[in-house]
Amino acid sequence: MKLTLRLALRDWDYMTPLVLGEVASPTLEVVVDRVGTLVSNFAQNETYDAAEMSFSRYAQLRHDGNDGIAGIPNFIMRGFRHRCIITRKDSPVRSLADLRGRKIGVTGWRDSGNTWTRAALRREGVGVEDAVWYAGRLTEAHPIVDRLDGFGRPGRIEACPGERPMVELLVEGGLDAVFTPFMPKGFFDADSPFRQVLEDFRTAEVAYFNAVGYVPGMHLIGIKPQIADAHPWVMDELSRMIDEAQRIWLEKREKYADTTPWMIDELRRCAADLPAGWNENGFARNRKMIADFAEELHEQKIVSRRLSPAELFPRHA
Repeated sequence: MKLTLRLALRDWDYMTPLVLGEVASPTLEVVVDRVGTLVSNFAQNETYDAAEMSFSRYAQLRHDGNDGIAGIPNFIMRGFRHRCIITRKDSPVRSLADLRGRKIGVTGWRDSGNTWTRAALRREGVGVEDAVWYAGRLTEAHPIVDRLDGFGRPGRIEACPGERPMVELLVEGGLDAVFTPFMPKGFFDADSPFRQVLEDFRTAEVAYFNAVGYVPGMHLIGIKPQIADAHPWVMDELSRMIDEAQRIWLEKREKYADTTPWMIDELRRCAADLPAGWNENGFARNRKMIADFAEELHEQKIVSRRLSPAELFPRHA
């Protein structure tokens, strides 16, 4: 009899084969619930057995000695971050180094993606102490919540004035740039007032990959430890099924490339710029990336001590 596992995932297109049941397992039945936001306090949530979760928040749990979630080094969300810094089209800011001394907005201080974006800045000589930071909601449509998460420092890291949307502050000059994982509505319109700081971010991201050897991981898969204890094989099997869904989806994307006019060119360029297996999961394959993220969490004072990859993923080390 198969073990049934209820898994909460964001609506990633490459999980479609898993959602539709095209990925089979002789031992595991995965029921996917598509969620708009990550499940909060997953360890105490009775609905799900496993879930997509923030790498940063998972690391904080491990740092604090909380073993209520067992992490699987399957990074369901990966992405370069150079593209995630936006500014006004008329801004003089055109490089990461130009952000020194500027006012920068972030959608959440602790967020994994913003941690990686600050890491990209740090490689260009712009550290946390070299800018003034504001945490807030991106647009009026986003909720007002605590985005400082305990990391505020007057004069250095503060909430946006009056909790005003960051896109408004950016237009008015109250901010020089904003870190955002998802572009605001209308960003891609021809008359948008915004652009990426790095207009040729692809070249910068390829250079970054060649320097570090990975595409940063923001989200991973967590599973309740009692399930992993009772079924020691389940973590590897779930990871295999997620990887298989991605493989099937890419294969179909290469065939049905007409979803956008130049998708076929994007597939070609990706294959030329990145090696096969760039998104391969597992502990050994991602050990350097895991170690570098732990280093950034410590350097950015999000955690008080540097965690080792083995501490973060003790079941896989």
